[in-house]
Amino acid sequence: MIKKILLLTCLFGFSIQSIQAQKTGNNNPIIPDLIADPSIVQFGDTFYCYATTDGYNAGLATAGPPVLWSSKDLKNWSFNGFYFPAAEKQLFWAPSYPVKVKDKYYYYPTVNHDIYVAVADSPAGPFTLPKGDFSKENTFPLLKMDAPKGTKGIDADVFIDDDQKPYLFWAQRGAGRLNPDMISLDTTSILKISTKRGGYSEGPIVFKRKGIYYYLYTLSGHENYVYAYQYSKVSPFGPFIYPEEDIIAKTDVKEQIYGPGHGNVFHIKDDYYFTYLEFGRSSTNRQVWIDKMEFNEDGTIKPIRLTNKGVDPFPSLAKNEVAIQSAEASSTLPDFKVPYVKDKTINRTETYSPQNALDGSNGTRWLAATKDSTATFTVNLGKKTAIKKVASYFVKPTAGHAYELAYSVDGKNWKPYGGHAEIKVQSPHIDERSVKAQYLKLTFLKGTSGLWEFKVYK
Repeated sequence: MIKKILLLTCLFGFSIQSIQAQKTGNNNPIIPDLIADPSIVQFGDTFYCYATTDGYNAGLATAGPPVLWSSKDLKNWSFNGFYFPAAEKQLFWAPSYPVKVKDKYYYYPTVNHDIYVAVADSPAGPFTLPKGDFSKENTFPLLKMDAPKGTKGIDADVFIDDDQKPYLFWAQRGAGRLNPDMISLDTTSILKISTKRGGYSEGPIVFKRKGIYYYLYTLSGHENYVYAYQYSKVSPFGPFIYPEEDIIAKTDVKEQIYGPGHGNVFHIKDDYYFTYLEFGRSSTNRQVWIDKMEFNEDGTIKPIRLTNKGVDPFPSLAKNEVAIQSAEASSTLPDFKVPYVKDKTINRTETYSPQNALDGSNGTRWLAATKDSTATFTVNLGKKTAIKKVASYFVKPTAGHAYELAYSVDGKNWKPYGGHAEIKVQSPHIDERSVKAQYLKLTFLKGTSGLWEFKVYK
């Protein structure tokens, strides 16, 4: 439906849209793409975000391919190609972050509606199935969607206790112990977690802090997503203590942050962070946000304050960025009023101005008009400047892009700077060359004509 509305409201013909750039100062959302169901984990000096790729405009009838975003500072994220090639053409959703056991990394994505196990020698993959494939004749899911005890075999979360015993948790309160091989489930251990609140539930999160086991679970969905929790001082399976204030994340209408849904918890020493999908774009057009998680002295979790600013635990590693004075484009998609699903208080209108690619925010983007078959995006640095690198963060990067990039000192005479004629699947696309320029012009050859961000470095 959203796609149809955009097509009906697109601009006919081209128009030049020029505007000054202003930085937002917000860190949320953290990644320049539409993704959901995030699991963030740190291995060595690198953070990895395993997630569902959204933005393919057909709801749950389609899914984007498996790409792995990584970052050194929780601020600048990138990916290159696919990390689970066998799942590229499948319905791929909600992967857990991998766990390391005996020099192998095991992770548990939902593929074609069932939970599978995949294995790799590195957290960056490539991951492969330990047996079988995704054909109907040779498939070996760990857990099917129609799971035991009224649970739903999607949205896996893996927890390894201090004694190295592994546990698996999944939607509708499912739980069980993994066998030591990490690729099979002890079916005799399967149970349904008893919770204070009933109703449909996805995205379980299990972690341990200072001897306390925490079980987090979602309720409802769409803009009405909330996260509830309970805890145990005995085991990951309980018995549980149900705190009086058990809803720790919910929509903040004042901040216009909607539906904090399926995510995970990670920590840096004793600093804990809550990662979640934000539903404010409606449908499968979600994005990933991070906010701080804090605890009371007795170990209970304080209600999480959802913010646009987010967190910035590490200094940014990106340096020498050149200030861009203004941007213009061959066309701009008309504004789009985001429809609500369950909450009428949502009041979001997406804009697609060229300025959005210069504002430092992963929550805004420039998009060309639908009928602009030769879209261009041009920036003015304000004066002749020595530059060394350009980073282009394209819209819908998981589908791939081909483009040309040129530079000029007068805005009239152009010389090649970078780009490539073949489609490449990555973000950002990096071009490096030492020149003096005042203007840069990007011409789209293949792929969605749009930018989350466009950055220039000296």
